[in-house]
Amino acid sequence: MEVKMEVGYDGVAVITISNPPVNAFAISIIAGLREKIGEAKFGKFSGDARKPIVVTIEGLALRARLEVSMVRDAMHVCSSEGQQLGLSCVVSGIILATGGTQRLPRLVGLPKAIDMMLTSKPILSEEAKKLGLIDAIVPPQELLKVSRQWALDIAEKRKPWVRSLHSINKIGSLSEAYEIIKVARQQAKRTTPNMPQHLACLDVIEEGILRGGYAGVLKEGKVFNKLVVSDTSKGLCHVFFSERATSKVPNVTDIGLKPRAVKKVAVIGGGLMGSGIATALIISNIFVVLKEVNSEYLLNGIKTVEANIRGMVARKKLAQSRAEKALTMIKGVLDYSEFKDVDMVIEAVIENVHLKQTIFSEIEKVCPPHCILATNTSTIDLNLVGEKLSPAHVMPLLEIVRTEKTSAQVILDLMTVGKIIKKVPVVVGNCTGFAVNRTFFPYKQSAHILLHLGVDLFRIDRLISSFGLPMGPFQLEDLTGYGVAVAVGKEFSTAFPDRTFNSPVVDLLIKNGRNGKNKGKGYYIYEKGCKPKPDPSVLPIIEESRKLANLMPHGKPISVSDQEIVEMVLFAVVNEACRVLEEGIAVRASDLDTASVLGMSFPSYRFLEERAMNGVPLSAPVSAAMSSRARLLTPQLYESAGGLPRLKLPLHSCSLAGSTSAMKVSNWGGHLHFREVEE
Repeated sequence: MEVKMEVGYDGVAVITISNPPVNAFAISIIAGLREKIGEAKFGKFSGDARKPIVVTIEGLALRARLEVSMVRDAMHVCSSEGQQLGLSCVVSGIILATGGTQRLPRLVGLPKAIDMMLTSKPILSEEAKKLGLIDAIVPPQELLKVSRQWALDIAEKRKPWVRSLHSINKIGSLSEAYEIIKVARQQAKRTTPNMPQHLACLDVIEEGILRGGYAGVLKEGKVFNKLVVSDTSKGLCHVFFSERATSKVPNVTDIGLKPRAVKKVAVIGGGLMGSGIATALIISNIFVVLKEVNSEYLLNGIKTVEANIRGMVARKKLAQSRAEKALTMIKGVLDYSEFKDVDMVIEAVIENVHLKQTIFSEIEKVCPPHCILATNTSTIDLNLVGEKLSPAHVMPLLEIVRTEKTSAQVILDLMTVGKIIKKVPVVVGNCTGFAVNRTFFPYKQSAHILLHLGVDLFRIDRLISSFGLPMGPFQLEDLTGYGVAVAVGKEFSTAFPDRTFNSPVVDLLIKNGRNGKNKGKGYYIYEKGCKPKPDPSVLPIIEESRKLANLMPHGKPISVSDQEIVEMVLFAVVNEACRVLEEGIAVRASDLDTASVLGMSFPSYRFLEERAMNGVPLSAPVSAAMSSRARLLTPQLYESAGGLPRLKLPLHSCSLAGSTSAMKVSNWGGHLHFREVEE
């Protein structure tokens, strides 16, 4: 980590920043940069002339690297071709902090600047040049030479100076700026209602437009200082580092093993998951053999893969040339003849233990010795089947489930495949539901208990969506289909009979001819091109189910606040997460946070924080804190929420460092904070 300066024969001082591997702007780097710039401008060799600064960037120019390049009054950036430039601070819950909110709109125009800052999407150097963000694109080998000459040309007035903080040419009129910011505010309130940094960014931009760039910079600093210590920023930063920690698995990634190449994969089953897995593999240049039981199913599977690819092209997620190549990487078969040289087999058939066992007994006879045999089951115990792998082309999470017999080499190979297909691999242990589904099975359980205690289902969904999940538990049930709900419910009921509630409502919905989104009607009505609408005609079915369950005290609905509803649904998830951690299903608490965010779309700004503020670090393995006992939820939480005697979720031990203590969960509006309290 260093900042050095050399003065060339031409009198141009070259300041070089070196902080491998990505030249991150640490505090020491910024201090060193300030020192060298001062030395160059006012040092003994500098002379009296005003000196321009030219910034050259090779490679990625994201966040601080790009923002700092916009700071100086003579801002001319030379960039190598195809380079990405972007400002992604809002994804960390903060805004730009060195004048970027003021300079970017003045360089590229207000609409584009707002888009770049609020979406965090980078642009390529070619677009940046058209917009005016950079001034030249040159080959890497010519970068320094051209930049030196550019500095001399500015000093000798052959090229103009740029004072971006004071430029107003691209801002437009006040009325135009007001309208642009107004529309952006409305969109931010609609799409990121729980993320204060988006509106804060717009406020700071507006300040600079009304009172000048310098006033905007002053407000930017004050707002940044508030946001950087906010709960939202802490949550987003936690998830950022947690995701990176998943690549470190004890006794797998730290014992000197090297991953083996996986070039050809067989996928058994061309249904929704099988076709999704095949899609993820072929767009990552891995050849796929897709097997089905008959020609009709095989043709449907291939067509689904093709539709997936076309959809990605239409959404500009995949170039047409890559799409065409991907479709040459798949072959459909009806037998095992192509399995003789595959590196991996992924079984993705229906959730039937006997069928899966039959398939594995067959493929063990035809696959090569090095071949990895994996299944895509959602809940079935892997000791009955094989290894577990759950990728799909739209899901960012790759949950790798290992048994006691799984070798470290196989885990490393699967993690490598996950990264190749652009997933985040999280290694977990074997149990019913594994890590994510196991942790979140009480989510639906609690919602159904509330429903049968008289709480309106649409109110529950609305509150959970407002909390930050993409949809509530009942709309999610509509989306996945009631067949899945019944099958998965049976698995959890068998595994955890002491804490499951068998809701009669799903069977009643099926008898009524409903099956959720697939049939256009469930709890909601689904029409093509329209958002789901609550279906009033489902209410008599709900009433019948409530009579069958007979949970309402004295036959009357309970009275609960909005906050209590959210707590009763989500604290049950936290309880189960503690069980998952204590049983060693997750390597570390932060792995479970990552899996929850990527697998269940749990809002990343509301992470399940450290199990105790003074306990074990999130990066520490769960086993480091197994010796002590703690409680998570108190009986009073459920008793005060309208009276739930006999329906309280059981208290449970949870790993915690230090002396014996209990845990209390508070502040649902920010994080779910875990803190120690005296027993």
